[in-house]
Amino acid sequence: MNRILTRWLLRLLAGLTLLIAVLAGAVYALTDHPRPVQAAELTCPASAPTLKAGQAVRVMSWNVQYLAGRGYVFFYDTLAGDGPDTRPSPASIARTLAEVTQAIRQEQPDVVLLQEVDRDSRRTDYADQLALIQARLDGAYPCSAATYYHRATFVPHPKIMGRVGLSLVTLSRYRMDSATRYQLPRICGDPVTVAFNFKRAVLGVTLPVQGGQPLSAFNTHMDAFAQGCATMQNQVNFIRDLLGRTAAPWVIGGDFNLLGTRAAYDRLRDREKAYFNPNTELATLTAKYASFPSPAQIASGNPAFITHYPNDPAVGKPDRTIDYYFYSPGLKHAAERVRQDTPKISDHYALLSTLTLP
Repeated sequence: MNRILTRWLLRLLAGLTLLIAVLAGAVYALTDHPRPVQAAELTCPASAPTLKAGQAVRVMSWNVQYLAGRGYVFFYDTLAGDGPDTRPSPASIARTLAEVTQAIRQEQPDVVLLQEVDRDSRRTDYADQLALIQARLDGAYPCSAATYYHRATFVPHPKIMGRVGLSLVTLSRYRMDSATRYQLPRICGDPVTVAFNFKRAVLGVTLPVQGGQPLSAFNTHMDAFAQGCATMQNQVNFIRDLLGRTAAPWVIGGDFNLLGTRAAYDRLRDREKAYFNPNTELATLTAKYASFPSPAQIASGNPAFITHYPNDPAVGKPDRTIDYYFYSPGLKHAAERVRQDTPKISDHYALLSTLTLP
């Protein structure tokens, strides 16, 4: 009897081991596995012009919310994760594509840093939004770089249940020599959830400068909903170290998902404070580098420096600054502005800045 029981337990254990191995293999096959540092997608014709020393370079940074537009409360837009919407309509995407590209044409930046660009995602009908944006800009930005930071063949989340492909995109009127993806530290959690979750990144491009040092332009979208672990501080520290070993001049822009000051935290309603720490992790960067908006501008409470208009109707207005530029020491920057569109185009406003190359 003991032999029969032992044999049965061994078979059960072998079956469970096989099942776990099959499930682990399925998770691995469905998800993306970028290296810590790897080449990013880069398209740039030899005919693209080259920047020159002393030239003014206008930069735009914008989280375009995968062209979803306004009028939605997505499931992740509320702290409880119970927003009613799971995807935008094709009509909303078409309207927002026109509005985003019109804003870019109006501002005429030389370099555009975009966050949340969908490419082959179920929620946006598997379109390549980079190609759609480029087509509407009529060749004004011949050079582009892109990298995914959330990609999976199938995400088994009840509000997703399909393919995802979310990207950082950098567009340029001028020649880019290289594009590199840097993997940010991962959010904490159980192995399966982490495997299907975002793999946040920094996209770095190098633009050669005739008669001067090349300009490095970094684009990022840091984690959110990272309460309970040190993810945000780890990601800030990673960016600090990356910038510290990058030769000047450089600029980084993007959606950092962090408040700039304690005063900004104190101004939020208690419900929204749950997303943030009272003593911001961003201080690691703001203490070392010039930024826009600066800590003083944010602490002033001037609404001109607010960059985020939450979709959550309980908020109902632009209420926080979480998008920034940081600049290498000595790099001249001017004409900084938050473009606050009415009605809003995305849940984030675009940031503009003009750099003067050494």
